[in-house]
Amino acid sequence: MEKTEGKIRYGLIGIGAQGGSYARFLTNAPAPFPGMVCAPCPDNCALGALCDIDPEKEKMCKEQYPDVPFFKDWKDMIASGTVDAIITTVPHYLHHEISIYAMEHGMNVLCEKPAARTYKEALEMQKVQHETGKVLNIGVVNRFNDSVNLIKKYIDDGKLGEIYHVHASFRAHRSIPGLGGAFTTKAIAGGGALIDWGVHYLDIVMYCCGDPKVKTVTGEAFCELGKDMKGYAYTDMWAGPPKYDGTYDVDDSVVGMIRTEGPVISLHGAWAQNIGVNECYIDFMGDKGGIRLQYGKDFTVYSSEYGALTEYKPVFKMRDHFQNEIDAFIDCIKTGKKLPSHIDTVIITAQMMQAIYDSSEQHKEITLG
Repeated sequence: MEKTEGKIRYGLIGIGAQGGSYARFLTNAPAPFPGMVCAPCPDNCALGALCDIDPEKEKMCKEQYPDVPFFKDWKDMIASGTVDAIITTVPHYLHHEISIYAMEHGMNVLCEKPAARTYKEALEMQKVQHETGKVLNIGVVNRFNDSVNLIKKYIDDGKLGEIYHVHASFRAHRSIPGLGGAFTTKAIAGGGALIDWGVHYLDIVMYCCGDPKVKTVTGEAFCELGKDMKGYAYTDMWAGPPKYDGTYDVDDSVVGMIRTEGPVISLHGAWAQNIGVNECYIDFMGDKGGIRLQYGKDFTVYSSEYGALTEYKPVFKMRDHFQNEIDAFIDCIKTGKKLPSHIDTVIITAQMMQAIYDSSEQHKEITLG
């Protein structure tokens, strides 16, 4: 795609389900894969190129986007002159390499969560961002969720009083993704339930509570229900089907406690458990009130006023948080504004997750400086 004055041309690396959540805002054409609804492309951006190694994705993209260049190699796409910024929705092991290479070659980057497999890799990404001055935002899309931002305002305005404890539950009965594949291979993903789901919950907690400084972390990660892959019972499997000759060496369950200069944070997460419920929520507990956020949905406020206990669910119009994220990414490239999803902020979550894994391996509390 030729350079158009005033428009930012995006290159999308990884044309899977998550990539589609971004792609639908960059084109008016139908999506290159089933089940995705596209929205009108904003006036100040365009889909400049697509990249994936899957021949089926290539075929679909060329059918749906005949005028958009397609690349099998992301380095070729970056060198092509067809894009000004990239959005990566690839396996975790590629986040570090692609983001660093792109920034060193003049690209602004929106990298899907988590920032990287390890805290060390995230620090290296942050270092290159500081050296190049290019944008590096991480796809912690809940920071652009209207419900989450309203909770943050309740807390910032003192409606809940002092927040002393926050509990995050991200537990499913049976939801191990792609058993034996990329999601369950530590060398590729970096971890399991914590790094896949927990990253979102921890990020919401930190964002709503003002990103308090972390003091100590303790946790245990368990690899239990999926280790007998052929014996793992389930009703459906996203990112499946299972690969029984593959690898399963990540956490399918995790518990942790984090002491900060603000609230104490506790968490309990599980891709799979022998309890037949799915419980995905965050409880914010203050001395004047509390909030339970049902992840991805609405929230309930609890308080006491005039000697009576009260509870209510705020009603408001919810915008698409992926749209909000893309709009903010476009704006920050043009204005230089630092977003709440910048690597300098999100790296705290990477540090906390690493500390939980380290605590589990060493069976001791980890102190962060």
